Parts: sequence; structure tokens; C-alpha cells
Amino acid sequence: MNQATLHQLKVFEAAARHGSFTRAAEELFLTQPTVSMQIKQLTKSVGLPLFEQVGKRLYLTEAGRELFATCRQIFETIAQFEMKVADLKGLKQGQLRLSVITTAKYFIPRLLGPFCELYPGIDISLQVTNHEGILERMTSNMDDLYIMSQVPEHLDVNCQAFLDNPLVVFAPANHPLAKEKNIPIQRLANEPFIMREPGSGTRRAVQQLLEEQGISVKVKLELGSNEAIKQAIAGGLGISVLSRHTLLTDTAEFSILDVEHFPIQRSWYMVHPSGKQLSIVARTYYEYLLDAAKKFVEQTELLSSSLPVPEYSRVE
Repeated sequence: MNQATLHQLKVFEAAARHGSFTRAAEELFLTQPTVSMQIKQLTKSVGLPLFEQVGKRLYLTEAGRELFATCRQIFETIAQFEMKVADLKGLKQGQLRLSVITTAKYFIPRLLGPFCELYPGIDISLQVTNHEGILERMTSNMDDLYIMSQVPEHLDVNCQAFLDNPLVVFAPANHPLAKEKNIPIQRLANEPFIMREPGSGTRRAVQQLLEEQGISVKVKLELGSNEAIKQAIAGGLGISVLSRHTLLTDTAEFSILDVEHFPIQRSWYMVHPSGKQLSIVARTYYEYLLDAAKKFVEQTELLSSSLPVPEYSRVE
């Protein structure tokens, strides 16, 4: 591999990640023939095929998989070096790779804005997915930090709670139960219920509480996003349990029911695999988020005071 160049490795990494020469060319602003030529030269340097094509799909060979893992290590080491040099110069530059659970999209962008203003030299890559998607990305070490509300028990990770994440019962603003207090949880069995998709951490928490209380609800809909559930609730299709943080806007359409055993108290965590050396940029954001979360709580408390929300359901 003495003749392999860093450019060839970048082209190969993009092609391997996308499973497509065409998409790699689009990402790198190259032509497809140029990508094919760079891969061909790299393959000659390695001495073994890196890709195999079955039908119209492109797959990595064993040598290709080994080189792909090596490329990831090389590029991460180079990025760490560049960030270290920038830090020595008194700058904060580099890339921050964040992966966040779906519900976190309601507040993480609000916290990223001031961070980007504070450190304009830092580029942000933000991936939004469900709990299972987060675990897949974490296992593959694809990001610097993971924002989630349920820390995986089967993985060796470091975690830091930074914000409360209460789960509450959402209903339309004109729901018959909206003005009642201390509603027995058994009343939920009489309501059409809208549930998150399998694999969702919110769904798992709700099911655990219902099982503990011996409650069986009538699931009318299963939807894969909080926004879809909110639209269904507003349309009168049923009630659901969502994070309190999803009600930062459109407050006039919803009420939060004062149901026994709610809110389900959870927290937001910053998570990363144990043994992972956080970059200077990731460490900077880690420390920033701990402080920014406190200010976010103050803002949401002001919002809570204008909503028809039971006292103990408000974010504290």
C-alpha cells in the first residue's frame, strides 16, 4: 500500500459508506469515472479486490471491510490532530458528530445555535433516529456523543444526565378529561390510544408502566414520529404519552391530563462508549450542554406557566 494516497482512501471510504460510486462522486464533487479510477488504482495498490458487484448492488470484500475500518481510524486520528493543533492556537475548530433520539430534536437544535455562534469554526453533523438506530450507530462508533433518554444496559458506556425528560399524557385541548384532577390510570383503558413504533424508548417506558399497573389500552394507531402523533391527537384520533419537551410549540391544540402515576420521570443523557477518547470539540460541547441545559429549563418553566398543565407535570 506504499502507493496509496489519502485522496484515494477518502474516495474509497465514501464509496464503501454509501455502497455506491455514484453517491460517493456526488458527495465528493467528483465525476463517477474519477471515482472508479481512484478505486481501481487503490485496488491495484492493495493487491486484492475491495468491492464485488452482485446484480446492481455493491458489496465490500473481506479486504474491503478491513480497509474501511482502517480508513475510519485514520480519518478520526487526523481529525483529532487537526483539532489539537487548533486548540494549541487558541481556536476551537473541527467537526462535532451528534446522534440524538427522535424526541431530542425538539430542544437540541435550540441548544446548538448558541454553541455555533460561540464556536463558528466547528461544523455540526446531527443525526436523528430512534432508540435502536442510536444503538446501531453507537456500536459502530459513528459519532462523538449520543443524546438519549434510556441508557443501554448491555453496552459499556459512560453517561451523564443533563436534563429532565418527563413523559406525560397528551390529549386534545377539548378532551372531556382535560379539566379533571387525579384521573385514575385505569381510565386510560377506555380511551383510544396512539403508540410510538416498536423500538421507541418512549413506547418501552409506557408499556412498562401499564404492565406494572395491570392496564391494557386500546391501541388505535402506531406512528413512527412524535409529529405524526401530535397531528393525530389534534385530529381527535386518541390520546398518547409523549415527552413534555414535544410541547414547546402549538400549545393551544393540546392539554396534558392529570393522570395517576404520571409523569413518568426520565432524564436526557449524554452517552459515549467507555474508553472512547472524546475530541477537544466533543469535550467542549459536553461541558457547554451541561450549562446550557440549566438555562433551557428556565425558559421551559416560563412556557409551562401559560399552559393547562397539572402542577407536578411541569418541567423542573
